[in-house]
Amino acid sequence: MPPERGPFYVCSTGSRSYVARQPLADRPPARYIAAMSALKIASWNINSVRARIGIVEQFLRTEQPDVLCLQETKAADDVFPADAFRKIGYVHQRLHGQRMHHGVAILSKVPFRDIPDSGWRYDWQDNGEARHVGVWLEAGFRLENVYVPAGGDVPDPAVNPKFAQKLAFVGRMTEWSRSLSEPTLMVGDFNIAPLECDVWSHKQLIDVVSHTPVEVELLGQLQAAHDWVDLGRHFYPAPARLHTWWSYRSPDWTVNDRGRRLDHMWASPPLAAKATRHTVHESCRNWLKPSDHVPLVTEFEV
Repeated sequence: MPPERGPFYVCSTGSRSYVARQPLADRPPARYIAAMSALKIASWNINSVRARIGIVEQFLRTEQPDVLCLQETKAADDVFPADAFRKIGYVHQRLHGQRMHHGVAILSKVPFRDIPDSGWRYDWQDNGEARHVGVWLEAGFRLENVYVPAGGDVPDPAVNPKFAQKLAFVGRMTEWSRSLSEPTLMVGDFNIAPLECDVWSHKQLIDVVSHTPVEVELLGQLQAAHDWVDLGRHFYPAPARLHTWWSYRSPDWTVNDRGRRLDHMWASPPLAAKATRHTVHESCRNWLKPSDHVPLVTEFEV
């Protein structure tokens, strides 16, 4: 690997080479850096982290992601089960919780820091709800964890304030995306299924909140604002089935398989080029006391 310009240092351990970004004396041990060439990031709307801490621990022990982003934690920071995560290695934590509602968290085995000259809790809802948390990963990119409002039941902003707030939320995210200059991974529950194949029936859901034309159009504007790469569709092009959410209303979610793809992982183009694998862990919907969402995992070579 040839040297790069700037404060980079080419190093190797055995058969592996990597580019160090600080002077060697300031680097962690070489064996740690070599292991960090692969980075595994998970995202999951858990629908109450305290109620489902058992399946979260099961998932982490089985899949061993380096970073876990949670949405809808439904726990204020002072009651978040932080120690449970620390005991299994997720010692780096950034929480943005709210009592009984909303809430997001980033739990990590690898170090991160706050983003310079930028908020790590954006209020895209403009009402103080806990729906975003972001960090800068030492791997060299921003990680933004987002929980977009569901929007209520009536897809008319004139009569449904919740739907109006959802549209405004996505609009503010779009303006923010236009200003991004760093490589970024944005993950979370976007509460919008954009493509016809992202829902079990486009015909029956076109007037249902999460799949209406106005939401789909706004999500397209958000994607265009930063040339975001939808990693799910990057690895599983349409019309492949790729659902991430199934309602609790069905006694057996597998019978009719009425799913929607509400959860997403989007990357800046340079970062997307480093993604090597994307997985939707549909089997988690069958676990004991499941969330109505399932986790997504993307692996990167960084």
